[in-house]
Amino acid sequence: MKKVLVGLSGGVDSTISAIVLKEQGYSVEGLYMKLHEKEGYHEIHLARAKKAAEFVGVPLHVIDLKDRFEIEVFQPFIKTYQDGSTPNPCAICNKTMKFGEMIKYADKIGADFLATGHYVNCDGEYLLSATDESKDQTYFLYDIDKKILPRLLFPLGDKRKDDIKELASSISGLESFASQKESTEICFVDGEYTDFLRLHVDVDMPGDVLNLDGSIVGKHKGYMHYTIGKRRGFSVNGAHEPHYVLSIDAKNNTITVGKKEQLETFDVILKDLNMFDERVEFDATIKLRYRTTPLPCHIKIEKSMAYVKLHKSAFGIASGQAGVIYDNDKLLGGGVIV
Repeated sequence: MKKVLVGLSGGVDSTISAIVLKEQGYSVEGLYMKLHEKEGYHEIHLARAKKAAEFVGVPLHVIDLKDRFEIEVFQPFIKTYQDGSTPNPCAICNKTMKFGEMIKYADKIGADFLATGHYVNCDGEYLLSATDESKDQTYFLYDIDKKILPRLLFPLGDKRKDDIKELASSISGLESFASQKESTEICFVDGEYTDFLRLHVDVDMPGDVLNLDGSIVGKHKGYMHYTIGKRRGFSVNGAHEPHYVLSIDAKNNTITVGKKEQLETFDVILKDLNMFDERVEFDATIKLRYRTTPLPCHIKIEKSMAYVKLHKSAFGIASGQAGVIYDNDKLLGGGVIV
């Protein structure tokens, strides 16, 4: 009997994943990871994970990775904002923690496979979009190690979220899992990200607002309050129409603003590439934010950089975010927007 280690978070998706895998004949063991220091978080979620493991009838391992998370995810999250960019901590966490440390633990206990409750499909060579397009999470998995793909199982990839909730509601003892509020924000941040950052760095540093000519046209409350495309929270002297953040200069604590059409671009550059495909020049589509439609483009890869020419313009592309490349439903790879 093949053994699979399933990440149990205490949520409905991972719980149903464990049930499905057990029904399919796998020997299933669960793993709960303590990843951060958010007050009260693990007390609630670990209790749920224990309840899920007991219900499914599988052993639950618990590992404390808070120190590793601090180095790999938390500190880069802070530094990216300090550098004037917008981080994507979920993609980093998936690479280093959920599909990095977890695969190590799978090896430790002799598990053949690793499974999670992500809405993703996998054919052993590529990650593929989920059947439920509204829940597809391939965008956040672009940076995981290609070598582990043959060992990944995603029991919910071919299922719809509404069906999973309905199934949980129909199973005696799991009704409370079906009604749990879903987490849609960064797991270690409560409320506004600036309130969280304020606990660790000085975000309230008033500075100058510039136009594209470099002239001072207003004031802002600190560059970390802004992302590319933001249109509020700063002043522009004598402005009669909306202005948007075009760029951020962390070193000089300035933001440059302009009209919406000045956010338009056809060119994107990606660094820190992770590709599942070996082509170096090809047509594809690219997602520049999670909740967006992939845009048709032409890709040229040179020295771990991808030069992207969009066939249709995009607005407000933020450095630090992920640019994720697709061929229809197939995830080809991605990188960090420069």
